[in-house]
Amino acid sequence: MAATLCGKLLPRQGWLPLTQSVRHGSKAVTRHKRPMHIIKQKLLAVTQYIPPRRVVAPGAYPSQTKKVKEESGLELLLKREVKNVFQDCQMVAVVQNNASNAEDMLILRHRLYKHGITVKFFPNQVMRSFLMGSNYQNMAHLFIGPNVLFVSKEPKAKEMLVTLRGSPQMVLLGACIDGTLLSAQGVVGYSKLPSVTTIQGEIVSGLTMLTSHTASMLQHHPHHLSALLQQYLKEQSPEASAEEAL
Repeated sequence: MAATLCGKLLPRQGWLPLTQSVRHGSKAVTRHKRPMHIIKQKLLAVTQYIPPRRVVAPGAYPSQTKKVKEESGLELLLKREVKNVFQDCQMVAVVQNNASNAEDMLILRHRLYKHGITVKFFPNQVMRSFLMGSNYQNMAHLFIGPNVLFVSKEPKAKEMLVTLRGSPQMVLLGACIDGTLLSAQGVVGYSKLPSVTTIQGEIVSGLTMLTSHTASMLQHHPHHLSALLQQYLKEQSPEASAEEAL
């Protein structure tokens, strides 16, 4: 009987058991977090840094730091020349150059030179740098694209507009005439004004007329007053009273 039980319990030779239990050894776990006191947890939660929420996306606005760029010697020389132009010339016009070739520009310069108008070229950066610190800062927005300057020592707006009619690629943007900033329409209106000589003649004739009228008025009052006095004396004389009695 014992042999029968052993035969049933023990596996037969050459056979593998259907299931095989494997027992592993115990492992020591050392990565568990240590328990923290509740007061310490609250203190850490209260003192935790919370970054402020960014209202504007980064890069939306330019940087607050300004880069100071030193001006070169050429820029200083050009600014000095621009300053002399505004001081010596009574008319400084800004004209936009729309793809004008060298031949057309040469012909235009020759036509303007006949009227005493000179064409000058300055970089827009130099012009804006000079204008922003002067009394002509409202002209700075005109210097954006390819521009040229028409300058003259005397205001010759009419001659300039007549010359520009033959060059449609040159567009007048504005001008500074006699220290006054004018738009393109303002320059057209200024060109329609009479010349200084005509205005001076009208002023002189008006003053002469007023003087002669004043002299005639001054002479008229004494004559009229003397006539009234003579008439009054005649009325007060006794002969006149006798005639009235008859």
